[in-house]
Parts: sequence; C-alpha cells; structure tokens
Amino acid sequence: MTPPQTREAPVTVRVFTQRFSSTPRGARLARRLAVHQLDRWGHAYGTSLSDTVAQIVAELAANAVTHGRVPGRDFELTLSYTPERLLAVDVSDTRTERRPGLVAPLPLSDTGRGLLLVDALATRWDVLDRLPVGKTVRAELDL
Repeated sequence: MTPPQTREAPVTVRVFTQRFSSTPRGARLARRLAVHQLDRWGHAYGTSLSDTVAQIVAELAANAVTHGRVPGRDFELTLSYTPERLLAVDVSDTRTERRPGLVAPLPLSDTGRGLLLVDALATRWDVLDRLPVGKTVRAELDL
C-alpha cells in the first residue's frame, strides 16, 4: 500500500545580489536598488514593506561604509525573498574585527542608533561570519 501523495506548491526563493563602492554614494544606491527590486517583486514603492526595507538597508549600508570600510574593497547587498514567508536583507563587508552590537548611545549623540532601528524594524537580526574574510549583518522580516 502506498501512502497518499500530497501536493504542495513549490517554494520559489528570489535573490538579488549587488556590490557597491564603500562610499556614501554606494550606500544610497544600495537603498534605492533595494526598493526598486522589491517593486519588481510586487511590493510597490511607499508600501510598509518597501519603507521598512529601505530603512534597514540604509542603516546597514551606512554602517558598512562607516565602520566596515576597507580601502579598495566594496560592500555587498543581498535580498532573499520567499513570497508570503520571509525577506532577508544581508549587508556584507570585508572588515572582520569590527562586529556591530546593540549599545545604548549617549543621550545627546548624533550617532549610534542605526542598529536600534534595525532591531525595532526587523523580526530578527544577527551578525554572521563571511568567508573568506569579513562579516554579514542579516536582518529578516517575516511576511
């Protein structure tokens, strides 16, 4: 006797990967291309998801450019989208020794709140080792 077959819809994961110069212009371009890619995947500009991803990419890319910059090396943005399940935002740089973490900024400081925003907007986030060198900050959004 054979067990009954159940039919499940296949899971399609869509991936966008791009390298950018480790400059403020590269960070700005990463944010713009991220929301453009979301629009191509059916999440229009100005929607809640688009605005959330724009803010997360802006913060992570700014951190990669400011704290993870190695002269002559780029940073990388990867979006992994599983429709109706998950969107992962990965920003990778080549600096291994400076790992980000949540630290309360000084009350009058103009900086130090980027990861607090990512923590508030993302379902979860983590810092992963990047082979052969560097680190990846991943922020995930459950859809």
